[in-house]
Amino acid sequence: MQRPPAVVEDLQRFVVSEAPQTVYYVPDFISPEEESYLLQQVYRAPRTKWTQLSGRRLQNWGGVPHPRGMLGEELPAWLQNYCEKISSLGAFGGKTANHVLVNEYKRGEGIMPHQDGPLYHPTVTTVSLGSHALLDFYRPVGGPDGEAAQSVESRYQFSLLVRPRSLLVLQDDAYRRLLHGIQERQQDTLTERVANLGAAGARPGDTLSRTTRVSLTIRHVPKVMKTKLVLGRK
Repeated sequence: MQRPPAVVEDLQRFVVSEAPQTVYYVPDFISPEEESYLLQQVYRAPRTKWTQLSGRRLQNWGGVPHPRGMLGEELPAWLQNYCEKISSLGAFGGKTANHVLVNEYKRGEGIMPHQDGPLYHPTVTTVSLGSHALLDFYRPVGGPDGEAAQSVESRYQFSLLVRPRSLLVLQDDAYRRLLHGIQERQQDTLTERVANLGAAGARPGDTLSRTTRVSLTIRHVPKVMKTKLVLGRK
């Protein structure tokens, strides 16, 4: 049943005002018991569910997004519950999340700066399990005036510290315009350019050692196709 449109009032008190619009950071979104349960479910998945990439491995749940439409698959109950919990906050404009990427980052692993692309509702939500991450944000290469490509370092804007059990929500420019990534290193030393230091219970100069982190990236794919519409189409 379609959920009626919701307002993100429940998230407003978690907005990160020091970051470009719009970032919400919710510490302790889940309990330690929920975190343990989710990690158990992730590692109970069949080995065939894992895909090994450079710098991390992942599980894909709900279908594979495609410009013509995602061939939807039913989410397992342990993920569906959290899709509904996050969607009830109004993160997806009244729609319910239907796609989850489970990423595993071992200590020292990361991901290159990237954007999530146009196949999703322009919101990405992430629940972190097991370890923290320092998410760095960058201006895109080039600009409206055709400026030359610049180094990653010169395009750096700010960072967000995401603790275990937290929820991060990115919308607007934070989703549509900026790139985000995680540097490959074993520990992070925090600076004043971490926009949510206070909300994350940290201070400039703190050094945090990484362990294995599992992230649940929960999104809504608007365009979903039924099997019978896909089969036989060239």
